[in-house]
Order: sequence, then structure tokens, then C-alpha cells
Amino acid sequence: MTVSTSQIKLFIHAASDAINDNAEEVTELDKAIGDGDHVTNLQRGLATLDALAGSLDELDWSTAFQKMGMSVMSTVGGASGSLYGTLFIAMGKAMKGKDMSLQSMADAFGQGVEAMKQRGRSDVGEKTMLDVLIPVANALREAAGQAQALPEVLATLNRVAGLGCESTRDMLPTKGRASFLGERAIGCIDAGARTGQLMIAAISGVLGEPTNYSGLS
Repeated sequence: MTVSTSQIKLFIHAASDAINDNAEEVTELDKAIGDGDHVTNLQRGLATLDALAGSLDELDWSTAFQKMGMSVMSTVGGASGSLYGTLFIAMGKAMKGKDMSLQSMADAFGQGVEAMKQRGRSDVGEKTMLDVLIPVANALREAAGQAQALPEVLATLNRVAGLGCESTRDMLPTKGRASFLGERAIGCIDAGARTGQLMIAAISGVLGEPTNYSGLS
């Protein structure tokens, strides 16, 4: 196993680049049915994690994830800060005493997404970021159970994330400001689902690049 917490900074930089490169698009999505501050909040959170990354190098995965979660929770506004903070904290608890592997990552991410569901009192089908994260968590667990090769896993996760994001277009929102728009929100992709899909694609790109990351086993 060659995975270490020193790789976290690569994921953060990739996610930051993806959000920054698509900031205008996502902001327009958010203005259409949300508060318009989703990108700003995510950028603040990613900057917080980037500043923290150097202190994570020597930590185990459990401690690193929990430290990331607490930092995001305390510095990022809006629903995104609370939900992503919850994700990392729950993943940290799930990784206690474990090394990084495809199976342990699948289990931890699944438990993190479940914690997000409970925190937001939401589920798939309600036009939120969970319409991407829940299917991805399910697909990751299935792939880990089948011991699929990493390239196949990444291709599946990207496909599932893309489908989940697009599925929000025709959904009626039931959470947040968008819920007040009712049927007027139909036809718009959810901004949180789009950024979730972008960050999954970015992280997959790092995982699939052998010069940066040797892969999960």
C-alpha cells in the first residue's frame, strides 16, 4: 500500500481547479434556484483545506479526515460547510484503525454520505448534492465488493456522478431556497450536484494518473 495522507493536497488542488474553472457556470445555476453563494463557500472551504494540507502529512487517515471536517465546519458558511464537514468527520470515524484501501475508502465514504443524509434530512431525488453523492457511494461500495480494477472503478464513478448531476434537471426541489420556487425550478441542474460531480471527476483524474498516485488496492 502506497497511499498516504501526503496525497491529500493533490486532491485539494484538483478540486479547486475544477471549481474555479467552472465557477461562472455554477454561479449561474445557483443564482437561478439558490442563494448564489455556493461557489464562494466551496472556494473558501477548499482554501481552508489547502492551508491545512501541510499539517496532514504525518497523520493517519482517521485523524486527517476529522481535522479536515472540523476545519470546514468552522470556516465555511451555508449548507455546504455543514454537510461537507459532516462528511469528513464521519469518514474519519469510519477510518479509525484502518489503512487506506478501496474497501475501506468505500466503507468510509458510504458512512460519510449517510451522515450527510441525516444532517440534511434529505435523500436522493430531492434535487441536492446527494443526488450525486449517494449513487457514487453505492457504486463505490459495489465496485469494492467486486474487487474491480481502479480504472474501471473510476470510469464507473464518473459515469454515475454525471448521471446523478443531470438527473436533478427535471426534479422538483424539496430542500432549501429552491423548494420555494416549486415547478419553476424544474429545468435547472442543482448547483451542489454539479460541483459534487466536478470534484469527483477531478479527484478521479488524480487517482488515475500514475505519476501522481499509484492507486488503491
